[in-house]
Amino acid sequence: MPWSARRLAIGVYSWAHPRLPARILLMINEEFLKFYKERGSGALDQKMGIVITEAQEGRIVGTMPVDGNTQPMGLLHGGANVVLAESLGSIGTSLHAGPTRKIVGVDINATHHKSATTGLVTGVATAISLGKTLCSWEIIITNEQGQRTCTARITCLILAER
Repeated sequence: MPWSARRLAIGVYSWAHPRLPARILLMINEEFLKFYKERGSGALDQKMGIVITEAQEGRIVGTMPVDGNTQPMGLLHGGANVVLAESLGSIGTSLHAGPTRKIVGVDINATHHKSATTGLVTGVATAISLGKTLCSWEIIITNEQGQRTCTARITCLILAER
């Protein structure tokens, strides 16, 4: 079954969000996670230890260990937060666009609020806008105590099929 037909067959999810359409097609979390595992995560995601724990259109959740991703002072490297944010936004855009489309990040920014020194950080990417060619996401990263450590925003471009 084609990607779009499979998404249509699964059902429609109503979502009250001021900047998104009232009806957003939803893919079952397990089905996307299976697709993601079959396609494989990128080499950088693997080096960073990023694990996707939830995936549905409009919301992607992933974790990353602090250990192995620190700067010389022992704090989670700010660039590691950006890698997590870009991975979540790109995966969310891929879910929106379908498996045959290529995705590239075109803009990203991050504000670091608090340091993390141990455990896992969790990133929750929430769609701001899901369009035909551009998707924007807000990513909130928290430590194991639920404290916000970083807020990021990414815009991804869905490349034309060739």
